[in-house]
Amino acid sequence: MSKRRFKRMALLPVVLLMGFTTMAQTAGSHAFTIQQCIDYAAKNNVQVKNALLNVQVQQQTNRDITAAALPTVTGSVGGNDYLQLPVSLLPGEVFGQPAGTFIPVRFGTKYNASATIQLQQLLFDGQVFIGLQARETSIQFQNKNREVTEEAIKTNIYKIYYQLVASKTQIDLLDANINRLAKLEHDTRELYKNGFVEKLDLDKIAVQVANLQTEKLKALNSIDMGYLGLKTLMGMPAKDTLVLTDKLSDDEIKKDFSLDTAYNYSDRKEFQYMQLGKKLNEFNIKRYQLSYLPTVSLTGAYTKNAQRNKFDFFGKGDWFTTSYIGLNVSIPIFDGLAKDARIKKARLELKQTENQIDNLKLSIDNEVTQARLNFRTALATMNFQRKNMDLAESVYTQTKKKYEIGTGSNTEITAAQTDLVTAQTNYINALYTAIIARVDYLKATGKL
Repeated sequence: MSKRRFKRMALLPVVLLMGFTTMAQTAGSHAFTIQQCIDYAAKNNVQVKNALLNVQVQQQTNRDITAAALPTVTGSVGGNDYLQLPVSLLPGEVFGQPAGTFIPVRFGTKYNASATIQLQQLLFDGQVFIGLQARETSIQFQNKNREVTEEAIKTNIYKIYYQLVASKTQIDLLDANINRLAKLEHDTRELYKNGFVEKLDLDKIAVQVANLQTEKLKALNSIDMGYLGLKTLMGMPAKDTLVLTDKLSDDEIKKDFSLDTAYNYSDRKEFQYMQLGKKLNEFNIKRYQLSYLPTVSLTGAYTKNAQRNKFDFFGKGDWFTTSYIGLNVSIPIFDGLAKDARIKKARLELKQTENQIDNLKLSIDNEVTQARLNFRTALATMNFQRKNMDLAESVYTQTKKKYEIGTGSNTEITAAQTDLVTAQTNYINALYTAIIARVDYLKATGKL
């Protein structure tokens, strides 16, 4: 065996190990409770991440507003090379010329340089003053928007998570039915061998088994799609494995829960968000109102100037100093009623926000009322369908006993099996409906 081939074979296990390591790194495995799913989504969902970026954008906007109230210092350096010195006209009579005549002369040096440092400080500007006051509210507004986004994601995660948890009950019921029919098929086959039943009876049971296996396949596919949807909502890669660890039952849905829970509008994130929006509208009105006041600023400069006939600013020669400090007051007199238009527009926008808040209150009342009614109905339906399923199972058991001892017909047991599957399907649907109704009620009352 050549050394080169030996080296390639020696490297093969290493390459395989690296491949398995890469796969382990790229495809994760997660066993999550509902809260862990929510926490994961808060860090990885794109909408939540963008809402968090909006908070950071507002923080930088606030820094920009703060900068307007801080001093600004600028420096400048400049130089001129006069290819032709500027001409000045002197009255001719000064030099004995006739009155009304002028003598052109050139003053200055060929090269001029200057270096200036300038300071500006805003002392009063009503709009900047209000902007400083509104900084904290602006951050709260963006944070509340993030919370509203998180709650919307959280609501959907609750619904999908518990539907997937409840789907285990559906699979368990389908497995129990398949096992039950498999046992019945075996017993019927023995009866057929002994001539007690017809081939048609055996075929009917085989059809039922095939139908249940098809239903299970469809249910498993639906569950897989549900897991994919949940991962997408959480911002989790589709290739990752997700295991749901929370349990759910009828008692869990009804546990520690009262339909008479009092609610406050302020418990809803949307209401809090709109209240902050109203506060920002009020700041906007004040901002435009204060724009009628004068703007006061302080300015100062320190300049060094030099003139040379030769380009030698760093050699011998004087640099002449100029400095000043000044106070500027800008008084608005007439702007074509632009400020008045802005104030009226801001007041109309405030009124729109107030109308939206009133409408949100009505919407919350309606949501709570409907959610309470839907949940009460869902609980009653779930309890009824649970009892109905237990009854259908009891009927099937009794019918099967009659069939086994020869006092019942294949038609009776087929009908009993069909009724049992129908009752189980109705129970699963009622369980799903109760899960969604509970989440909707908690969301409506701001308790989710």
